Amino acid sequence: MIRTIQILVLLFIVIAAVGVAAKRLKIPAAILLVLAGIVLALIPGLPDVRLAPEVVLLLVLPPIIYSSAVAMSWREFHANLRPISLLAIGCVAFTTVAAAASAHWILGFSWPVGFVLGAIVSPPDAMAPLSIARRLQLPKRLLVILEGEGLANDATALILYRFAVVAVSAGAFSYSRAAGLFAGIVASEILWGLVVGWAMLRLRRWIREPQIEILLSVLTPFIAYWPPQHLGGSGVLATVTAGLYVSWNGGSLISAATRLQGIFFWDVLVYLIEGLVFLITGLQTRALLRTIGGYPISELVLSAAVVSLAVILARFMWIFPATYLPRRLIPALARHDPAPPWQWPFALAFTGVRGIVSLAAALAVPLVLTSGQPFPHRDLILFLTYAVIVVTLVGQGLLLPAVIRGLGLVDAGACERYGDRIEEIEARRLAIESAIEQLHQLAAERELPAELMQDLHTHYRGRLQHFEHEHGEAEQAPHAAEAQDEIELLLISAERKRINELHHGGALKDEARRRIERELDLRQAHLANHSHRH
Repeated sequence: MIRTIQILVLLFIVIAAVGVAAKRLKIPAAILLVLAGIVLALIPGLPDVRLAPEVVLLLVLPPIIYSSAVAMSWREFHANLRPISLLAIGCVAFTTVAAAASAHWILGFSWPVGFVLGAIVSPPDAMAPLSIARRLQLPKRLLVILEGEGLANDATALILYRFAVVAVSAGAFSYSRAAGLFAGIVASEILWGLVVGWAMLRLRRWIREPQIEILLSVLTPFIAYWPPQHLGGSGVLATVTAGLYVSWNGGSLISAATRLQGIFFWDVLVYLIEGLVFLITGLQTRALLRTIGGYPISELVLSAAVVSLAVILARFMWIFPATYLPRRLIPALARHDPAPPWQWPFALAFTGVRGIVSLAAALAVPLVLTSGQPFPHRDLILFLTYAVIVVTLVGQGLLLPAVIRGLGLVDAGACERYGDRIEEIEARRLAIESAIEQLHQLAAERELPAELMQDLHTHYRGRLQHFEHEHGEAEQAPHAAEAQDEIELLLISAERKRINELHHGGALKDEARRRIERELDLRQAHLANHSHRH
């Protein structure tokens, strides 16, 4: 136990060091973590770190999916449901078939075993591509589609994976029965996710204790995920549904104190989980090299190249027809949603990076069939999955910024973000006007002290004038607000310096210092978030 804790602490140290390097090099931390894991795995004498598939599928995947779903806008998800479904269901199924065909015709896999491999390598991981896409300010719709696909595609892949493993074990497969079962799983998981989201939000509203609410928020993805997964589904759709329900309805049911504490808690939790996932992915290199020792190097390289190429090309072959063909066949769709420039589907197609779900599924492939025979080509399936992950994550991930620049999509979403900022300022202004109207109504209904009413009126009028001024500056010069934010940050630093001097001199007690620091921290975090949106 002590050894496990020591290894975990060392992994956290590596994650922190790689995070600093990634920020300096402006490379996604996921890519550097995988490379760091590979390097550490090849160093003799270091302990083995083995990845248990049940840890990923039962402990790691639920909170990652849930946090992404909560951060996702239900309105944007619903508005882009058609392209998201075409990718999360259609593209995953097409990639499964393409990878299975390549493994069958070129590598000699049987069709059922080929479908096992295809289902494993079919779902892209959106974490690394999204970090690059956001930094380069791609159009908002591309980001929403990528994020939405990343939420739902694991469900399709894991269900297909279960069907394929059963087909290999039983030696037979019924497509009609599988299609009906797939539809039943999807419907039941969505229903279960709605039930969990509704029940947990009501329970949290009844409790009204931030620490317990945050604990319940951590339990929510597992309650949504585990029952469907245990009953033969994937659990992913239920978790996504619960997260989207909380995202849409949580604003009126979750207290402000819980939101403030919960945001920071979930940010740190997801950062650590994702860091461990990518680092441990790289650390599996040593174990994989042991399992494939009996295969010729030339066969391994050829197999990895064939499957990786099939997976990459399948995404391109699906996305372009799926983008333009429906608009050709349905004129009403073309009028309602005009076809995007070719650079958009190309960028989407190039972000097909594979990740931890594929590796966990490969590791979960049974060692033996129900007949007692070894599972066919299990070691090769595991190696090919790992090869596809490394080729797409490191290869495509490192090339993605250059590809986006070559497509002319860098800062293509800057105008959208400027418009969003104008919309936000206007919403803030209208909200403050509503508060002032409510203040006038309270003054007419109650006998409140004149000084209190005057102070509140002055406070809200000052806020209203601030946002009206900011709205005018934003319309005239988009960068004017940045200068104001910079000045305010300098003023906060001056306040903080003076507070520390008073505290160190004994003129301010610790409890008061912490309250003031919290207020300054909240103001600084607000300004930092404001500057980031610009």
